[in-house]
Amino acid sequence: MPEITSANLITAFGITLAAGLFTVLGSGLVMFSKTPNPRLLSFGLAFAGGAMVYVSLTEIFGKSGEAFAKAYGEADGFAASTAAFLAGIAAIALIDRLVPNPHETLDAQDPAFQENRRQHVARIGMMAALAITAHNFPEGLATFFATLESSALGMPLAFAIAIHNIPEGISIAAPVYFATRSRKLTVLACLASGLAEPLGAVLGYTLLQPFLSPVVFGSVFGIIAGVMVFLALDELLPAAKRYSDGHETVYGLTSGMAVMALSLVLFHF
Repeated sequence: MPEITSANLITAFGITLAAGLFTVLGSGLVMFSKTPNPRLLSFGLAFAGGAMVYVSLTEIFGKSGEAFAKAYGEADGFAASTAAFLAGIAAIALIDRLVPNPHETLDAQDPAFQENRRQHVARIGMMAALAITAHNFPEGLATFFATLESSALGMPLAFAIAIHNIPEGISIAAPVYFATRSRKLTVLACLASGLAEPLGAVLGYTLLQPFLSPVVFGSVFGIIAGVMVFLALDELLPAAKRYSDGHETVYGLTSGMAVMALSLVLFHF
């Protein structure tokens, strides 16, 4: 279990906050960009997905096993980390089932942009904001605890989540801006959803801090690994494929894995 200092906490919170604020960038793309580049977004989403899957399975899952091994031994520790990983997948799958996470298209001709009944579109925006906010809580907790363990581990994960937050901002901003034509309200809606990530980090740490131990850290990291893999496979890669017009998805996926792998190799030196 790493030594936790005030500097560690401030750094972890700051990185989590920065990742959450990228949701606001999605509102800017809706309000100011007449010709968003779907192929670039496709590459970026796949890049984030590849990075998240790689770091989850090679580093975060390993950290879970190391922590559990201190309490239960190597064999039982691996079994415990596997159980935590599967529990993370089950938890985020349940959240996704109960509160589906919608994503808007970048197509300005989409019916949601042309809908005449503004109140109906406003309700769509509210539902999107609530759904995405629910999904942002575990993402914030993942970023915070990964950074608390190691900035070298947390920062790449935060970068991947930040890219992932851009289309989530679009999902909120598109219907809200169409319904209200208010840039202020659109930005505030995206900001409120993005702030769910640092809020999730604070709430999670506050609840778990009195009980921090190798078992708790092992559980958290195993669950985080499961959540990140599910999000990458369920949200990032399908969204990347929707926006692609060629091989952007596979290029982004492999590039994300390669960059993450190289960064971890350099860190271990």
